[in-house]
Amino acid sequence: MTSIEIPNGVLVEAKGSEVVIKGKLGQVIKHFNGKYVRIDVKDGKANVTAVDNKKLKRKAMLAETAFSSELKDTMETVQKGIEQKMKLMFAHFPMSVEVKGNTIYLKNVFGEKVPREAMIIGSTKVEIKGQDFLIKGIDRYEIGQTIANIRKACYARGYDTRVFQDGVYIVTEE
Repeated sequence: MTSIEIPNGVLVEAKGSEVVIKGKLGQVIKHFNGKYVRIDVKDGKANVTAVDNKKLKRKAMLAETAFSSELKDTMETVQKGIEQKMKLMFAHFPMSVEVKGNTIYLKNVFGEKVPREAMIIGSTKVEIKGQDFLIKGIDRYEIGQTIANIRKACYARGYDTRVFQDGVYIVTEE
């Protein structure tokens, strides 16, 4: 059993196979497999317990470790938030970027007429200042998927990636 202290200003609720973590920046819902793990919230602590089953013992212990670290991380991020910086770089064709709603439009990628699109996932915020991207949010998975969508949209299909290195790249992670 792993016991996690709940910090001040964070509210944790366990409902069925999901945990709702609320903080000053918002709330995050984490889903878990009840086949491997049980979660109880009592006395300012979240207790993550592996299910007692001989056949599932190894997987249950791994799931307990993984979910407890994910829970700790989420308790921090709902208070502090996460920021990642990316930079738009080009050598051949001058690219431009525009955000409309939950879609990022990358224009003039490799000289193409039609802009490439990347979806912004969940409550992630994307700010663009010139060639710099600032990606903010409270859920590490939503931010990671948004970054993956941007990188995938810039991929050089049909070009030699050693020569055509135009795209959006991660600069710092905080």
